[in-house]
Amino acid sequence: MTTPSRLRIAGGTVYDPANGVDGAVRDVCIEGERIVAELPAGVPRLDVRGMVVMPGGVDIHAHVAGSSVNHARRLLPEEHAADPAPAPQLADGPPARSGTGGTVPSTFATGYRYAGLGYTTAMEAAVAPLAARHAHAELDDTPIIDSGFYVLLGNDDYLLRQIAAGETARARDYAGWLLGVTRAYAIKIVNPGGVAVWKGGDGNGSRNVNGLDDAVGSSAVTPRKILETLAGAANALALPHPVHIHCNNLGQPGNFATTLESMRALAGQRAHFTHLQFHSYAGERGKGWRSAAKDVIEYVNGHAELSVDVGQVMFGSATTVTADGPVEHLLYTSSGRKWVNVDIELETGCGIVPYAYRERAAVAALQWAVGLELFLLAKDPWRVVLSTDHPNGGTFLSYPELIRLLMDRAYRDERLKAVNQKLLAGSTLLDGLAREYTLGEIAIVTRAGPARLLGLSRKGHLGPGADADVTVYAPDTDRAKMFAAPRYVIKGGTIVVEEGQLRRASAGARLAVRPDYDVAVTKDVKRFFDDYASVAFENYGAQ
Repeated sequence: MTTPSRLRIAGGTVYDPANGVDGAVRDVCIEGERIVAELPAGVPRLDVRGMVVMPGGVDIHAHVAGSSVNHARRLLPEEHAADPAPAPQLADGPPARSGTGGTVPSTFATGYRYAGLGYTTAMEAAVAPLAARHAHAELDDTPIIDSGFYVLLGNDDYLLRQIAAGETARARDYAGWLLGVTRAYAIKIVNPGGVAVWKGGDGNGSRNVNGLDDAVGSSAVTPRKILETLAGAANALALPHPVHIHCNNLGQPGNFATTLESMRALAGQRAHFTHLQFHSYAGERGKGWRSAAKDVIEYVNGHAELSVDVGQVMFGSATTVTADGPVEHLLYTSSGRKWVNVDIELETGCGIVPYAYRERAAVAALQWAVGLELFLLAKDPWRVVLSTDHPNGGTFLSYPELIRLLMDRAYRDERLKAVNQKLLAGSTLLDGLAREYTLGEIAIVTRAGPARLLGLSRKGHLGPGADADVTVYAPDTDRAKMFAAPRYVIKGGTIVVEEGQLRRASAGARLAVRPDYDVAVTKDVKRFFDDYASVAFENYGAQ
């Protein structure tokens, strides 16, 4: 069918938790690119009786564009050869393009495959300021989904100099300027201070920080001070999404203590802690691993100012892509896989290692269990978002399987029996967690919750004025099958998936912020560029 400017989605079972709708049979009305309260009789109808209707999915944390993602694509030619993505047969609109898949799909395949799951918005989780133009070019080339990115700041040399000098206001204004000049959406911190120390180098890969009070070049600069400064800056600049934090000591046994200390350091301030699964391990280095999911999620449960996404590990192929260079060196030395490590001048780093999580591997089994524990012990689904840290813990194509694990205890218990039990002693999964997510809760953790945490008032709901992003699923007791193949997906009022087939590929919109700041900071930043940078101040950014 041709997409009309007015459309009544009629008779579906609607899950719209932002508006208190939990499985009610009702119509959803679209006019142009927005949801409206009602339409005149006689407008075109899409009969979805017996089907499940939700807002379009919102991915709060994924790696889908930019120079680091492109490095990962170039590192994996074998994946592209094994998973071609032919151009779909579109009904109308611009010609479709082919691409390649694998754990790091090409731009066009990324847009098509997100839409094929019912997702209409995705945020790129980490872009170095110097690479902002590249990221925008790739997002421009990614069809259908609305998108934006978080700009990396936690190891930026100019910022660290301001912290060392006690120039908190200038650090805030610098963050505001940088967000605007790169057309970014939020501030991202990765291993605060640790990447800056790593880039100093000692030839054996041992340089990093271990605790929040380790010195980073100067005793006045510590991971704690970086966290406090940037969390304060994000809140003072009134950003729609708070500072987005990848904690120190990712992937290390015992790192839950650092995670909790980081959360306590920001007590009372809005903050989002990302891929929490990778930061929720007990144990000691050289003495084994244990789950600390219960300790970490109990703290989150008790602090309403905090939000998290889980970063669930899913069994199968993955590609680790992160600004956390020390972690990638450790993964490279322990796995022997090919790898990339990049120094991005004055700003951050980048590391990439292909990886595989195997059911019979003890550490992978523990990681899988830790993520599920975080989900199942969370008391407020509005602050705990579904993610796999695509492609680090698994690709976004594994979301339907993850949803089934959350909704189907019998299936979850069966899968648990098949994994390596070596490190699972004391796991609450083994204690028989009985919770099963409802469709309403799935709508929260995949749509309404991330939209609210991002401050996207027109996303994640089906009330009047919302973007006309709607997904329609045919119900199935196999929830993985149900969520893997929506019957219809509507993006901005255009039917892009019809009877399960991608039929149109409209362009997505860019999500960005331009906060107010004292423009006097740019004079000092220009002096810094003249003295230290290889890029001219006038050529910097992506305006």
